[in-house]
Amino acid sequence: MSETTFHGHPPRKPALVDAAALRSALRDSFLKLSPRHLLRSPVMAIVMAGTLLSAVITAAGVAAPGFGWSVTVILFVTVLFGNFAEAIAEARGRGQASSLRRARKDLVARKQGANGAETSVPAADLRPGDTVIVSAGDQIPADGEIVQGLATINESAVTGESAPVLREAGTDRSGVIGGTKVLSDEIVVRITAEPGHSFLDRMIALVEGANRQKTPNEIALTMLLAAMTLTFLIVVATLPAIGAFVGVQVAPLLLIALLVCLIPTTIGGLLPAIGIAGMNRALSANVLAKSGKAVEVAGDVDVLLLDKTGTITHGDRQATVFHPLAGVDASQLREAALLASLADPTPEGKSIVRLAREQGCTAPEPDRAHYLQFTAQTRMSGVDLESGRSIRKGAGDAIKRHVEALGSLVSNELTARVEQVARSGATPLVVSEGKHVLGVVELSDVVKHGVKEKFARLRAMGVRTVMITGDNPLTAAAIAAEAGVDDYIAEATPEDKLARIRSEQAKGSLVAMVGDGTNDAPALAQADVGLAMNSGTQAAKEAGNMVDLDSDPAKLLAVVEVGKQQLITRGALTTFSLANDVSKYFAILPALFAAAIPQMAALNVMHLSSPANAVLAALIFNALIIPALIPLALRGVRFKPASATALLRRNMLMYGVGGVLLPFVAIKLIDLALAATIGA
Repeated sequence: MSETTFHGHPPRKPALVDAAALRSALRDSFLKLSPRHLLRSPVMAIVMAGTLLSAVITAAGVAAPGFGWSVTVILFVTVLFGNFAEAIAEARGRGQASSLRRARKDLVARKQGANGAETSVPAADLRPGDTVIVSAGDQIPADGEIVQGLATINESAVTGESAPVLREAGTDRSGVIGGTKVLSDEIVVRITAEPGHSFLDRMIALVEGANRQKTPNEIALTMLLAAMTLTFLIVVATLPAIGAFVGVQVAPLLLIALLVCLIPTTIGGLLPAIGIAGMNRALSANVLAKSGKAVEVAGDVDVLLLDKTGTITHGDRQATVFHPLAGVDASQLREAALLASLADPTPEGKSIVRLAREQGCTAPEPDRAHYLQFTAQTRMSGVDLESGRSIRKGAGDAIKRHVEALGSLVSNELTARVEQVARSGATPLVVSEGKHVLGVVELSDVVKHGVKEKFARLRAMGVRTVMITGDNPLTAAAIAAEAGVDDYIAEATPEDKLARIRSEQAKGSLVAMVGDGTNDAPALAQADVGLAMNSGTQAAKEAGNMVDLDSDPAKLLAVVEVGKQQLITRGALTTFSLANDVSKYFAILPALFAAAIPQMAALNVMHLSSPANAVLAALIFNALIIPALIPLALRGVRFKPASATALLRRNMLMYGVGGVLLPFVAIKLIDLALAATIGA
């Protein structure tokens, strides 16, 4: 199975909770009653304080025992349900980490000394810079990069995907993870992680929520809830004085019930669960978010920078045609292209050698030769033979500058040939020997199926897409038009990527990009969302704030949807929480004042059976709605691409209006049940 399949793996959908997670969450619900934990949520802290005060009032005989202890129990259960929402989210994270922990077991490494001698050492003793030998059937002892060889590796312990992947030294797919298993060949790995700080260790801590930090939006919402809670606390505290002024005495227990129904307990109880669940949903898509902030920012992204190769196209460009210039024999072009590609480890280089051999080129590999590797700066590679022959292949403008520096002029025929290949959507690779240009190698690539629809989906969300490619402008324009991107950068260097990101950020945009090589690290670090490939270099994974375990560059599109779902879920549940408080007022306020102020009876629009039942019904609904919304908080609100205005309208209609109407129905039904029970 290809690692760069556009659709990736279907997101794993584990059961919402299993029996073990449920038991763990129930236990943690009581452990989270500690004052230190409750004070992190001002809303739940006030409810717990109300619970204790209600118990004292009832025990002192100030309130009727039956009513007083009922209120106390309901308030206590409300706190437990709030704790349970957070605990169940954390338990799901621990469940997702269990398979990862099984991969982190005691391993023995074959450490390679300076003289090449092997010694067996515990994996825990390895330090960055050590080199180890890993053969077929062995597990990789620690995170590192392959410095010699290539191998197929089973990464199912990390990714959940059973299909083996190829890792090779000297490429952007040289990174390996401790705990994964080598299936074939033998590799030499240079260790890059300290013990206890490996990728797997950090991943386990993150998915368990141990290192979770509140996101900026979550912090802002927490402060808003704290301010609302303080405001309502002041209002309720002043009610007895106001009531005394008009001759109304308000029972302390009813004041507590009013306060709990006024403050936004629903979102207060669900807020931590929403944050944890956002990171878990990202992991379900096989994306490791290093922080909740990364997931949240992904939902606000305005611009996506995507590499063409492997993201928009299938990536393995293949040599399909040799185009010799006038006066150049086709065999001469084939031989030069083959010699320049013998040391080229890329799929393109290997395809040139294969095509040349298939067309009859029998040139042997030279005994002594100096090979020049491709770099993003020179944008060409080649070979210098002992006989004095100097062969280069690369982008048209790079080869043009090269031969012009040697005192030669480039013919118009080359320009026309390059444009012809580029217009067809293929990539022209120019070959020269000495100061003479021999011709063009046509490299064909294919846009992935469905990619145009994906970009249309992003456009509907208000996200602009920018394709980055090293191809010439004609090829880039042809691919961009076929793929449906909004803009493109042709003949791009790493500096160009960084400059474009900074330019977009200077305009106030949030930028996301994907990368896997060391040369991508600066841009990944600069971007607001940097998605690094798990198969990439350690530098790229350290620079990014997300890691795609599937190493699918197109996963960035899914990351944006996960982030937007996170924001929409929090917004929808906040809207619902604030809206259903309105209905609870109509249950509590008549119960407080109807006896002393008959005009207040007009507010009893639900015609509840008695003031006591009205208070109990409102409190019971207030408690039950928290666990009822836990599945929605964990799974997230269903997301459809739309503008911000359309999403706001939908949320206000569904969760705003629905949040007002549902409590009317539920509180009335609870009141009927209470009346029937008490009557019995």
